[in-house]
Amino acid sequence: MYEYKFVKIELSSWSSKPKEDYQVVITKHAKEGWRFIQLFAPATKGYGSASYFEIIFERPLN
Repeated sequence: MYEYKFVKIELSSWSSKPKEDYQVVITKHAKEGWRFIQLFAPATKGYGSASYFEIIFERPLN
């Protein structure tokens, strides 16, 4: 059995760049025993870009 964690990363509305460094987020969670599964980008807004993405992690239940 596994547990899952979803980390939302907001994107700048002006530049569409992440407000947090996703590499730092993934490395931090890996040190806590989480395994990176997927980066999910939702449907785009009216002007063609998403406002956030989610990083999905999993780890075995203890």
